[in-house]
Amino acid sequence: MTQVRDFKPGELDAMDVLRLALTSKVYGAAVETPVSETPRLSARVGNRVLLKREDQQPIFSFKLRGAYNKMAQLTAEERSRGVICASAGNHAQGVAFAAERLGVRAVIVMPATTPEIKVGACRARGAEVVLFGDSFSDAEARAFELQRELGLTFVHPYDDPLVLAGQGTVALEVLRQVEVDGPLTVFVPVGGGGLIAGVAGVLKALRPDIRVVGVEPEDSDAMFQSVQAGERVRLESVGIFVDGVAVKQVGAFTFDLTRRYVDDWVRVNTDEVCAAIKDVFDDTRAVMEPAGALAVAGLKRLVQERGVQGETLVALTCGANVNFDRLRHVAERAEIGERREAIFAVTIPERPGAFREFIEVVGARAITEFNYRFAPRAQAQIFVGVQLAAPGQRAELRGELVSRGYAVLDLTDDELAKVHVRHMVGGRAPEATDERVYSFTFPERPGALLEFLTHLHGRWNISLFHYRNHGSAHGRVLAGVQVPPGDAPEFAAFLAGVGYPATEVTANPAYRLFLT
Repeated sequence: MTQVRDFKPGELDAMDVLRLALTSKVYGAAVETPVSETPRLSARVGNRVLLKREDQQPIFSFKLRGAYNKMAQLTAEERSRGVICASAGNHAQGVAFAAERLGVRAVIVMPATTPEIKVGACRARGAEVVLFGDSFSDAEARAFELQRELGLTFVHPYDDPLVLAGQGTVALEVLRQVEVDGPLTVFVPVGGGGLIAGVAGVLKALRPDIRVVGVEPEDSDAMFQSVQAGERVRLESVGIFVDGVAVKQVGAFTFDLTRRYVDDWVRVNTDEVCAAIKDVFDDTRAVMEPAGALAVAGLKRLVQERGVQGETLVALTCGANVNFDRLRHVAERAEIGERREAIFAVTIPERPGAFREFIEVVGARAITEFNYRFAPRAQAQIFVGVQLAAPGQRAELRGELVSRGYAVLDLTDDELAKVHVRHMVGGRAPEATDERVYSFTFPERPGALLEFLTHLHGRWNISLFHYRNHGSAHGRVLAGVQVPPGDAPEFAAFLAGVGYPATEVTANPAYRLFLT
């Protein structure tokens, strides 16, 4: 029989994963988590929806299973030296918890942007935390350096047979806990692929009739793109909201298992994840982190797109380590994700009585937001949010407004409008000639803005700036800069060297309507 240390990527199959899961050592630290019914969500989607509650692990995440399984099977010599990992989230806490339980030295390298609550949680369990760089890539590179210098064993967050087999014990529990005569589908959140590789391997070895669906954010879909391409794809950038699954490249072991054993894929947006967080809260009173509600969001999207009815659907809620201040962003976006709020830019006459006439068309629908500022022109632009009783009312309301002669731009799916422009309506500046507007992602740490401004050449004036903290390691910044046409090549070189991801949005319709 092949030993686990002898496996190479591509050599594991479902029976190997099952054997490793059955012989795993997870319950020295992890617990068997319950399956929760969701009466409200089930009634709304017309299926029996069950939640596998991995948020109820001691560290509030499934990551403890894989970390403990890997570390519990180290040799005596490896234990004596200790372990190291790179992580800014749940894997770090899993390694710290397992190390404390096993009496093993643990060094954890985290980006300097990691919230103090996560740093403190690891240190409280005796781990040695090293803060390095602004990103996970920086921290990972430093971790590999320290591994070589100190002779420690690297505990990978997903691309390791013992780690993914530890995560696969989730599937063993689901098979014992969920008894159903008809079709059964399991929805799994996907980042680097450790959870879905373990779960799919176990399920296909024992119950190949059970469908396994992978769920990823639309802006962090490295596994879906890799499966489509037939090889591992490295993303240029990843979204920062669902940070628990934000990886640029999936694992070699996990990719091979996933492409063979996962039946279907669903990708969802930020608003749908926010709505799913609310769905879980409504039925359980538990607050998921974005990745923790990802599978629920995918379940809802698949039901809507495929018309699935009367089946049993299991969503793995994988974690609840959410920064409290992120909840304001979740609450703001949940109604849009549930398609119960429409965001419109509407052109109305700039004259007395125009507001009242507009509100008459909206009728009894509740206004959730209304932004306007006077401008000396014949027409005015208003930014309005309207609560909807049903998703179909969005098109219905737009049609009513258009039929009454209003020019309407639907901004419900416009990220720039929802993150920045809604808070800046009325700030027009006709004097800001040659303005070019960019969306930046900043590391959420002291000094980041000063570094940016230091790089900016003195003759390029900042004509617009908006920033909001959404409770994550990265902030979102909208910046306008006056760049004369002759400076375009030099400014492009500045952007390439500044070190912060930037996307030009000068042509965005919400910016054009409200801020120019």
